[in-house]
Amino acid sequence: MARIIIEAGRKSRHYWKDIWRYRELFYFLAWRDILVRYRQTLIGFAWALLRPMLTMFVLCFIFGRVAQVSSDGVPRPILVFSGLLPWMFFANSLSDSSNSLVTNSNLISKIYFPRLIIPASSLIVGLVDFFISFLILSFLVEWYHYDPVWHFHFTWHIFLLPLLIPLAFLSALGPGLISTVLNVKYRDFRFIIPFVVQFGLYLSPVGFSSSHVPEKWRLLYSLNPMVGVIDSFRWAICGNQPIYWPGFGISLAFIVFLLFLGIHVFRRMERQFADII
Repeated sequence: MARIIIEAGRKSRHYWKDIWRYRELFYFLAWRDILVRYRQTLIGFAWALLRPMLTMFVLCFIFGRVAQVSSDGVPRPILVFSGLLPWMFFANSLSDSSNSLVTNSNLISKIYFPRLIIPASSLIVGLVDFFISFLILSFLVEWYHYDPVWHFHFTWHIFLLPLLIPLAFLSALGPGLISTVLNVKYRDFRFIIPFVVQFGLYLSPVGFSSSHVPEKWRLLYSLNPMVGVIDSFRWAICGNQPIYWPGFGISLAFIVFLLFLGIHVFRRMERQFADII
């Protein structure tokens, strides 16, 4: 009797071609995750507006009223929200991708397809939340544009924002692949992710500008890959927030390093996923 063996992956020279061949599966999984996120919820897509708004209020109170950190000539809600956009995309993507293989265990054990599609497609949900949250930023800019004190408005830098979105995507993909592998091998790792996200929110320049970091520590601080991402988003949105280019280069190099490390670790463990899960 002939046996059919479902392999965890083909020869490496076919792998990336297979990702393109299975692109429809990528679209299906991404769309399914979007529907599942908001299915049977009370206010639906409004959660993508409510969460960043509440986080913005908390950070404005902590860094504005309590710590009294300067907003560098930018309305504080806009300063904070321009950092929240890439950070919440990163945080949501990290959480979703780390659990993606475990939640799709039945699919992994039945058919062959490049497993990289699963964590990559889970990032699309965070991208949808990103575009919905951008509506809040647009409202804030419109509000402060007519403010008699600020007269804030977008500059030409905003047209470069679409070029920075892939940077945010790649910054989340590398750590997401690593956390996915760790979560498959060690199920209690899923409890660490919320702590990392909570701690990283205050370690990254979300509620304040990275220009307040002492000069001697800025290069070391830029080892946090989200520093360069947030600074570039803030530069595109606020206009007058300059990019610290040496730190941006370090953040970019670390993003590329984590991306290649994540792909390497994921591909090395991919054949074992069906057995472990």
